[in-house]
Amino acid sequence: MRDAYHEELDSIGEGLVEMARLVGSAIGRATTAMLDADLKLAETVIAADQKVDDLQHELEARAIALLARQQPVATDLRIVVTSLRMSADLERSGDLAQHVAKLARLRFPDRAVPHDLHATILEMGQLAQRLMAKAAEVIITKDVDLAMQLEQDDDEMDLLHRTLFQHLMDEKWKHGIETAVDVTLLGRYYERFADHAVSVAKRVVYLVTGEHADELQQAESSVEGA
Repeated sequence: MRDAYHEELDSIGEGLVEMARLVGSAIGRATTAMLDADLKLAETVIAADQKVDDLQHELEARAIALLARQQPVATDLRIVVTSLRMSADLERSGDLAQHVAKLARLRFPDRAVPHDLHATILEMGQLAQRLMAKAAEVIITKDVDLAMQLEQDDDEMDLLHRTLFQHLMDEKWKHGIETAVDVTLLGRYYERFADHAVSVAKRVVYLVTGEHADELQQAESSVEGA
């Protein structure tokens, strides 16, 4: 019975990894659809989000059943509860990738992103995908140091987000209000996607250590400053 219990715990972790890989792929493909005005690719991203939703529902059902049957305590309880929170982060990440794809579909056959911002949006999409790939690795390895690195990696996304706004606020902006709104939304989608990847990593830190990542960082800063 105990072996079956731990197998069920392991399967929840495997489900999280699959979700992370799916949403990471989705944001990459959505970015390509956006920049290439590829309607077919956008449609596949939009449709594929249902699989992420289904995985989350399945994972929630497993976790709730496990809570009901086994009444886990201490570390095992932390695993189940934290996994539920991670699944919510990953489901929202999938929604954000879908939003990017829907914007590509909305503007087809035109491109929502002006040519002079293609490189920035491409970089944001690639970075979002890398962050989620790293979050998946953190779920697998339970590597606290790698998890803590994600927040530093997210600083790059924040910088790219600010770069977008600098373009929007430039008096030389010539692409109109509709495009400005599109670019503003895209910047927000990528920023939030990255935030969810960081959140997943932070939850792994809590899962492993029983402490929140921010508390660990403060403790480390205090030691270094002493």
